Formats: sequence, C-alpha cells, structure tokens
Amino acid sequence: MDVLKVDGAATVSMLAERTGQAVANVSFHLKVLAGCDLIAEAPELARDRRERWWRLVDPAVRWSTADFDDDPAGQAVASAALSLNLDRQVSLVREWHAVRESRKEAWGEAPFSTDKWLRLTPDELAVFERELLDLIDRWAGRDSGGETVFFFAHAVPAQP
Repeated sequence: MDVLKVDGAATVSMLAERTGQAVANVSFHLKVLAGCDLIAEAPELARDRRERWWRLVDPAVRWSTADFDDDPAGQAVASAALSLNLDRQVSLVREWHAVRESRKEAWGEAPFSTDKWLRLTPDELAVFERELLDLIDRWAGRDSGGETVFFFAHAVPAQP
C-alpha cells in the first residue's frame, strides 16, 4: 500500500517491479486488499481490456486497536498488525543508518530523529496530533521533485 500512497495508481507489473516481488505475489496481495476495500481498480487508466490499474480507496487509512474492543479475535489481530507496522517503521530507520556514508553525505544533517517528554492531558494530545497532522499534510501536498522521505511519529503515555 505504501507504493500506492507514494506513487499513486499502478498495475500489478509496475508494483512488482517497484517492490522486487513476483507478479503472482503482488496480484494475490492486491486481491486481498481489494477484498478489504482498501484498494480499488482504476479502469479509466487502462489502455486496453487486459491492463488493470489499482489505486488506494483512501490514502489516509486510520484505525486503532480500540476499534476492536468488543471482539477479542479482532483485538489480537489488530495488536499483531500494530506490532508488525511498528517493526516495519523502525526497520526503515535502521536501513537508513546502515547505508553507505557517501549516500548520507548527500543528505548532510537533514535526516533527523527527535524525542521529547511532554506533560499532556488526553485532550491536549488530541490537539497536538491534529496540529502535527496538519503540518505533515502541508508538506505531503507538495512535490519539489526530491526523494521520498519517510516520517513517522508515535505519542503514547509512558514513563521515563
């Protein structure tokens, strides 16, 4: 789904090439995503009847484990998905830190990480989230021709 978020609608073969996956594997996963109404065909992009394009139904997919509070099985699946997603996010950061120095030199000091302990109420955290998402949306809505940059953030109650 990330490739569709970043690059927009694509065919199975385009996605297979972009991800390094087999066409059959990509096709299978697209059918699963379509079955969950996360993606949909984009027939208006096809040049002929054989070509099938896919696009995200909504690029801003958002869910919470709380959405499954009344379903223990759903809660278990949601928790596992959350954990896998966090692992993937952290792995993208680790991959950056493992790249060659020459690649890092091109970016200089621009890539960053930060953390901050805040004292917030649940309502204040919700306002903080909205403000941060507005800022991210302003930057996401532009295309300067630069490289794709991955940004992620988590704000959770915790103790130092």
